[in-house]
Amino acid sequence: MKPAELGREKLVEFGRQRAKEGAGPVTVGIDLGYIKTILSHAAAVHGIIAPTEGVDLARIALTRLGLVGKGNERDRRPSEEEIDAILKALESNPRQFIPVARVVRFAIATAMRQDEISRARWEDYNPRTKMLLIRDRKDPRRKTGNDQRIPLLSVSGYDPCALIEEQRALVGSRGRIFPYNGRSIGTAFRRVCRTLGIEDLHFHDLRHEATSRLFEAGFTIEQVALVTGHKDWKMLRRYTHIRPEGLHALAASRVA
Repeated sequence: MKPAELGREKLVEFGRQRAKEGAGPVTVGIDLGYIKTILSHAAAVHGIIAPTEGVDLARIALTRLGLVGKGNERDRRPSEEEIDAILKALESNPRQFIPVARVVRFAIATAMRQDEISRARWEDYNPRTKMLLIRDRKDPRRKTGNDQRIPLLSVSGYDPCALIEEQRALVGSRGRIFPYNGRSIGTAFRRVCRTLGIEDLHFHDLRHEATSRLFEAGFTIEQVALVTGHKDWKMLRRYTHIRPEGLHALAASRVA
Protein backbone atom coordinates (compact mmCIF):
# COMPACT_ATOMS: atom_id res chain seq x y z
CA MET A 1 0.00 0.00 0.00
CA LYS A 2 1.30 3.45 -0.92
CA PRO A 3 1.47 6.08 1.88
CA ALA A 4 -0.97 8.29 -0.03
CA GLU A 5 -3.54 5.48 0.12
CA LEU A 6 -3.41 5.33 3.92
CA GLY A 7 -6.56 7.36 4.48
CA ARG A 8 -9.09 7.85 7.24
CA GLU A 9 -11.13 4.71 6.49
CA LYS A 10 -8.17 2.34 6.58
CA LEU A 11 -6.79 3.93 9.73
CA VAL A 12 -10.14 3.71 11.51
CA GLU A 13 -10.28 0.03 10.61
CA PHE A 14 -6.70 -0.34 11.90
CA GLY A 15 -7.74 1.26 15.20
CA ARG A 16 -10.74 -1.05 15.52
CA GLN A 17 -8.54 -4.08 14.89
CA ARG A 18 -5.95 -2.97 17.44
CA ALA A 19 -8.68 -2.49 20.03
CA LYS A 20 -10.08 -5.92 19.20
CA GLU A 21 -6.64 -7.37 19.88
CA GLY A 22 -6.69 -5.82 23.35
CA ALA A 23 -4.90 -2.50 22.79
CA GLY A 24 -6.22 0.25 25.04
CA PRO A 25 -7.13 3.84 24.10
CA VAL A 26 -3.67 5.13 24.94
CA THR A 27 -1.90 2.43 22.92
CA VAL A 28 -4.09 3.00 19.86
CA GLY A 29 -3.41 6.73 20.13
CA ILE A 30 0.35 6.08 20.32
CA ASP A 31 0.12 3.83 17.25
CA LEU A 32 -1.54 6.64 15.30
CA GLY A 33 1.17 9.01 16.46
CA TYR A 34 3.86 6.67 15.13
CA ILE A 35 2.08 6.43 11.79
CA LYS A 36 1.82 10.21 11.51
CA THR A 37 5.51 10.62 12.38
CA ILE A 38 6.51 8.15 9.67
CA LEU A 39 4.30 9.83 7.07
CA SER A 40 5.65 13.26 7.99
CA HIS A 41 9.22 11.99 7.74
CA ALA A 42 8.54 10.40 4.35
CA ALA A 43 7.11 13.66 3.02
CA ALA A 44 9.75 15.97 4.49
CA VAL A 45 12.89 13.91 3.93
CA HIS A 46 12.10 11.80 0.88
CA GLY A 47 9.55 13.96 -0.89
CA ILE A 48 7.00 11.15 -0.89
CA ILE A 49 3.36 12.13 -1.16
CA ALA A 50 2.16 11.14 2.31
CA PRO A 51 -0.63 13.37 3.63
CA THR A 52 -1.33 13.15 7.35
CA GLU A 53 -4.89 14.50 7.26
CA GLY A 54 -6.26 10.94 7.30
CA VAL A 55 -4.48 10.27 10.59
CA ASP A 56 -6.02 13.35 12.19
CA LEU A 57 -9.50 12.45 10.96
CA ALA A 58 -9.09 8.84 12.09
CA ARG A 59 -8.03 10.02 15.53
CA ILE A 60 -11.19 12.12 15.83
CA ALA A 61 -13.38 9.20 14.72
CA LEU A 62 -11.65 6.69 17.03
CA THR A 63 -11.88 9.13 19.92
CA ARG A 64 -15.64 9.44 19.37
CA LEU A 65 -15.80 5.62 19.36
CA GLY A 66 -13.94 5.49 22.66
CA LEU A 67 -10.97 3.65 21.10
CA VAL A 68 -8.54 6.54 21.51
CA GLY A 69 -8.23 8.62 24.64
CA LYS A 70 -6.87 8.63 28.15
CA GLY A 71 -6.20 5.23 29.57
CA ASN A 72 -8.55 3.67 32.04
CA GLU A 73 -6.46 1.92 34.63
CA ARG A 74 -7.46 -1.71 34.36
CA ASP A 75 -7.44 -3.78 37.51
CA ARG A 76 -8.72 -6.95 35.87
CA ARG A 77 -6.95 -10.00 37.23
CA PRO A 78 -8.11 -13.45 36.21
CA SER A 79 -9.08 -15.71 39.08
CA GLU A 80 -7.30 -19.00 39.61
CA GLU A 81 -10.48 -20.72 38.46
CA GLU A 82 -10.50 -18.71 35.22
CA ILE A 83 -6.85 -19.47 34.51
CA ASP A 84 -7.34 -23.18 35.19
CA ALA A 85 -10.40 -23.27 32.92
CA ILE A 86 -8.56 -21.45 30.12
CA LEU A 87 -5.55 -23.77 30.31
CA LYS A 88 -7.71 -26.88 30.42
CA ALA A 89 -9.79 -25.75 27.44
CA LEU A 90 -6.71 -24.89 25.38
CA GLU A 91 -4.98 -28.18 26.11
CA SER A 92 -8.06 -30.28 25.43
CA ASN A 93 -8.72 -28.73 22.01
CA PRO A 94 -7.39 -31.16 19.36
CA ARG A 95 -7.53 -28.42 16.71
CA GLN A 96 -5.25 -26.12 18.70
CA PHE A 97 -1.86 -26.76 17.10
CA ILE A 98 -0.11 -23.79 18.72
CA PRO A 99 0.70 -24.56 22.39
CA VAL A 100 -1.20 -21.48 23.56
CA ALA A 101 -1.56 -22.89 27.08
CA ARG A 102 2.23 -22.94 27.39
CA VAL A 103 2.41 -19.37 26.07
CA VAL A 104 -0.18 -18.31 28.66
CA ARG A 105 1.88 -19.88 31.45
CA PHE A 106 5.02 -18.24 30.10
CA ALA A 107 3.30 -14.84 30.00
CA ILE A 108 2.26 -15.17 33.64
CA ALA A 109 5.75 -16.32 34.58
CA THR A 110 7.64 -13.51 32.82
CA ALA A 111 5.29 -10.47 32.47
CA MET A 112 6.30 -10.38 28.80
CA ARG A 113 4.02 -8.90 26.18
CA GLN A 114 2.46 -11.02 23.46
CA ASP A 115 4.81 -9.76 20.72
CA GLU A 116 7.87 -10.04 22.97
CA ILE A 117 7.14 -13.71 23.56
CA SER A 118 6.72 -14.46 19.86
CA ARG A 119 9.99 -12.59 19.03
CA ALA A 120 12.24 -14.21 21.67
CA ARG A 121 15.12 -16.17 20.12
CA TRP A 122 17.18 -19.09 21.34
CA GLU A 123 20.46 -17.16 21.18
CA ASP A 124 18.98 -14.64 23.63
CA TYR A 125 18.32 -17.30 26.27
CA ASN A 126 20.96 -18.34 28.79
CA PRO A 127 19.87 -21.47 30.67
CA ARG A 128 22.88 -21.31 33.01
CA THR A 129 22.13 -17.83 34.34
CA LYS A 130 18.38 -18.12 33.72
CA MET A 131 18.36 -14.82 31.83
CA LEU A 132 16.56 -13.78 28.65
CA LEU A 133 17.35 -10.82 26.43
CA ILE A 134 14.30 -8.98 25.12
CA ARG A 135 15.25 -6.95 22.06
CA ASP A 136 13.68 -3.57 21.27
CA ARG A 137 11.33 -3.69 24.22
CA LYS A 138 8.43 -1.29 24.03
CA ASP A 139 9.34 2.15 25.33
CA PRO A 140 7.35 5.29 24.45
CA ARG A 141 10.56 7.34 24.64
CA ARG A 142 12.69 5.08 22.44
CA LYS A 143 11.50 3.25 19.34
CA THR A 144 14.57 1.01 18.92
CA GLY A 145 17.59 -0.12 20.87
CA ASN A 146 15.70 -0.68 24.11
CA ASP A 147 17.13 -4.12 24.79
CA GLN A 148 16.68 -5.55 28.27
CA ARG A 149 17.95 -8.67 30.02
CA ILE A 150 15.39 -10.08 32.41
CA PRO A 151 15.71 -12.79 35.06
CA LEU A 152 13.48 -15.82 34.51
CA LEU A 153 11.98 -16.28 37.96
CA SER A 154 9.85 -19.19 39.09
CA VAL A 155 7.85 -17.35 41.74
CA SER A 156 4.55 -17.00 39.87
CA GLY A 157 3.46 -20.62 40.02
CA TYR A 158 5.12 -21.45 36.69
CA ASP A 159 8.79 -22.10 35.84
CA PRO A 160 9.69 -20.15 32.68
CA CYS A 161 12.91 -22.10 32.11
CA ALA A 162 11.02 -25.39 32.26
CA LEU A 163 8.50 -24.02 29.76
CA ILE A 164 11.34 -23.02 27.43
CA GLU A 165 12.81 -26.52 27.66
CA GLU A 166 9.40 -27.93 26.73
CA GLN A 167 9.56 -25.73 23.65
CA ARG A 168 13.05 -26.99 22.85
CA ALA A 169 11.72 -30.54 22.69
CA LEU A 170 8.96 -29.37 20.37
CA VAL A 171 10.66 -26.92 17.97
CA GLY A 172 14.40 -27.44 18.39
CA SER A 173 16.96 -24.79 19.30
CA ARG A 174 17.14 -22.54 16.26
CA GLY A 175 15.25 -19.37 15.44
CA ARG A 176 12.47 -18.26 17.74
CA ILE A 177 11.61 -19.99 20.99
CA PHE A 178 7.89 -19.53 20.36
CA PRO A 179 7.76 -19.44 16.52
CA TYR A 180 4.10 -18.48 16.29
CA ASN A 181 2.17 -15.50 15.04
CA GLY A 182 1.32 -13.26 17.97
CA ARG A 183 -2.07 -12.41 16.52
CA SER A 184 -2.93 -16.10 16.23
CA ILE A 185 -2.12 -16.52 19.91
CA GLY A 186 -4.33 -13.56 20.79
CA THR A 187 -7.16 -14.88 18.64
CA ALA A 188 -7.01 -18.29 20.31
CA PHE A 189 -7.02 -16.65 23.74
CA ARG A 190 -10.04 -14.50 22.94
CA ARG A 191 -11.87 -17.47 21.45
CA VAL A 192 -11.43 -19.65 24.50
CA CYS A 193 -12.50 -16.82 26.82
CA ARG A 194 -15.61 -16.31 24.73
CA THR A 195 -16.37 -20.04 24.75
CA LEU A 196 -15.98 -20.22 28.52
CA GLY A 197 -18.04 -17.08 29.08
CA ILE A 198 -15.09 -15.23 30.66
CA GLU A 199 -15.76 -11.55 30.13
CA ASP A 200 -13.43 -8.56 29.82
CA LEU A 201 -10.16 -10.50 29.87
CA HIS A 202 -7.39 -9.66 27.41
CA PHE A 203 -4.10 -11.44 26.81
CA HIS A 204 -2.34 -8.27 27.97
CA ASP A 205 -4.02 -8.73 31.36
CA LEU A 206 -1.67 -11.69 31.86
CA ARG A 207 1.18 -9.18 32.05
CA HIS A 208 -0.80 -7.39 34.74
CA GLU A 209 -1.33 -10.71 36.51
CA ALA A 210 2.37 -11.58 36.31
CA THR A 211 3.40 -8.17 37.66
CA SER A 212 0.98 -8.45 40.57
CA ARG A 213 2.33 -11.92 41.40
CA LEU A 214 5.85 -10.50 41.59
CA PHE A 215 4.65 -7.99 44.17
CA GLU A 216 2.85 -10.76 46.04
CA ALA A 217 6.13 -12.67 46.10
CA GLY A 218 7.62 -9.77 48.05
CA PHE A 219 9.64 -7.96 45.39
CA THR A 220 9.96 -4.18 45.56
CA ILE A 221 8.95 -1.78 42.79
CA GLU A 222 12.61 -1.37 41.77
CA GLN A 223 13.05 -5.14 41.55
CA VAL A 224 9.82 -5.74 39.66
CA ALA A 225 10.86 -3.09 37.12
CA LEU A 226 13.90 -5.25 36.29
CA VAL A 227 11.45 -7.87 35.04
CA THR A 228 8.69 -5.78 33.51
CA GLY A 229 10.87 -3.10 31.93
CA HIS A 230 8.94 -0.14 33.35
CA LYS A 231 11.11 2.98 33.34
CA ASP A 232 8.56 5.06 35.22
CA TRP A 233 7.91 3.54 38.63
CA LYS A 234 4.75 5.60 38.94
CA MET A 235 3.33 3.65 35.99
CA LEU A 236 4.26 0.42 37.73
CA ARG A 237 2.22 1.28 40.82
CA ARG A 238 -0.99 0.69 38.88
CA TYR A 239 -0.10 -2.99 38.65
CA THR A 240 0.10 -3.54 42.39
CA HIS A 241 -3.37 -5.03 42.65
CA ILE A 242 -2.43 -7.60 45.27
CA ARG A 243 -5.11 -9.99 46.40
CA PRO A 244 -5.71 -9.98 50.16
CA GLU A 245 -5.20 -13.76 50.21
CA GLY A 246 -1.66 -13.25 48.97
CA LEU A 247 -0.60 -11.68 52.26
CA HIS A 248 -0.69 -15.11 53.92
CA ALA A 249 2.03 -16.50 51.67
CA LEU A 250 4.07 -13.31 51.99
CA ALA A 251 3.84 -13.39 55.78
CA ALA A 252 4.83 -17.08 55.83
CA SER A 253 7.92 -16.40 53.70
CA ARG A 254 9.06 -13.66 56.06
CA VAL A 255 8.65 -15.90 59.10
CA ALA A 256 10.64 -18.63 57.40
